[in-house]
Amino acid sequence: MKLKILPPTLRKNHRYLAIDIKSQNEISKDDLVMAVWDACIRFFGECESSNFNLWIVRFYEINDNNDYNHYKAILKCQRGFEDKIRSSLITLTKFKGSYISINTLGLSGTISGAVSKYID
Repeated sequence: MKLKILPPTLRKNHRYLAIDIKSQNEISKDDLVMAVWDACIRFFGECESSNFNLWIVRFYEINDNNDYNHYKAILKCQRGFEDKIRSSLITLTKFKGSYISINTLGLSGTISGAVSKYID
C-alpha cells in the first residue's frame, strides 16, 4: 500500500534563515549543525529546541583572504521560532576551543529567495 502525502494545509511551514559565520578554525557543515544545536539546547533546553526543526540546507565557504574563515549558510526552521533561534545563535561564541561568530543576515520563506537576497 502506498503512503499518502500530506496536503499542503496540514504540513509544517518552514522559514529559512541566512546566517553569516566567522571562525578561527575551519568548520564543516556537520560541525555547524552540532554548534547550532548545542547553542539552542543550552539556551532553551531539549524540550523547547525539539520544536525548532532545525537543519542546515545550504553551506557556502567564502574566500575573503582574511585572518578568519568565512562561511554563509541557509538554516531551515519551523515558522514561529525564528526569534528564539536568532537569540540562541547570538550566545554562541566558542566551539571546539576556537572563537566563532554567527550573525543572521535575513529571513525568507523559500530557499531560492534566501540565496538570491542574502548569499549572492
